[in-house]
Amino acid sequence: MTDEREPLAVLLLGPTGSGKTALSLSLAERFNGEIVSCDSVAVYRGMDLGTAKPTPEERARIPHHLIDVADPDQPFTAGDYSRQARSALREIASRNKLAIVTGGTGLYLRALTEGLFAGPVRQEDLRQRLRRSAERHGSDWLHRLLSRLDPASAMRIHANDTPKLIRAIEVCLASRQPMSSALARDPLTGFRLLRIGLIPPRVALYERLNQRCAEMFASGLIQETRALLACYGPIKALDSLGYRQAQSVLLKGVSEKVAIAEAQQGHRNYAKRQLTWFRREPGVHWIEAFGDEPQALAATCDLVRDNLGS
Repeated sequence: MTDEREPLAVLLLGPTGSGKTALSLSLAERFNGEIVSCDSVAVYRGMDLGTAKPTPEERARIPHHLIDVADPDQPFTAGDYSRQARSALREIASRNKLAIVTGGTGLYLRALTEGLFAGPVRQEDLRQRLRRSAERHGSDWLHRLLSRLDPASAMRIHANDTPKLIRAIEVCLASRQPMSSALARDPLTGFRLLRIGLIPPRVALYERLNQRCAEMFASGLIQETRALLACYGPIKALDSLGYRQAQSVLLKGVSEKVAIAEAQQGHRNYAKRQLTWFRREPGVHWIEAFGDEPQALAATCDLVRDNLGS
């Protein structure tokens, strides 16, 4: 049961390109708020164009948190995000301001609200043995092994998702219990959560995504990627959408036209996956519009007012 005296935190969900940034800025201005980004790539400094970060002007209007908090070659996990975002929420509440969490990384949002299973530490020797065995026995070997150790997790993890398969097997072997049997041990407390989701018409969303991808490349995404490669080399962070396609231009000789088309397709596919993920979130108030449309702002303001009791 929630305590009506607990501060409210607004969670703005939705697929990439749905207008979450515009809506979060408008809400923050109307309700004395601060914005907490929930984006697994926007945490990295120097990765600006491919992440559609809020512009310097937008960040000057409203305080933002969890943007540019790590260098791209530094690991930044969902657990790191959860700890820093929870700290930001508490700081915002201590100033009697409204915390507005916005972004499209579902795993980070879940880590923030539900916590993560405190499983065993990574064991690189075991991981290397599992990778070598997978190479020797075939691509589905890891999934078959997990099916014997933890059938519930095997049902949830795709047979081609090698990192998650290895982690699940690692947890089973190291902790001697299936990962699926472990519950989150540290759900977020001390806040009332208002979940608001944007679900604009799909055709219009895809048109916006196509246009935004083209604008990213026109604004210098390839040049930004070149500078990041020169500074850090081919790091994992550069395998994210947009940067991956820009790298193919720089390293594989793919034409910019082809790279843009592949990035557009990648963003459309990502939007579909995000919607599938967010539909599993409990208690979401869905708004069938883009965040920069008047009806979305009006509906969201009504929800926030109702939950603030003002």
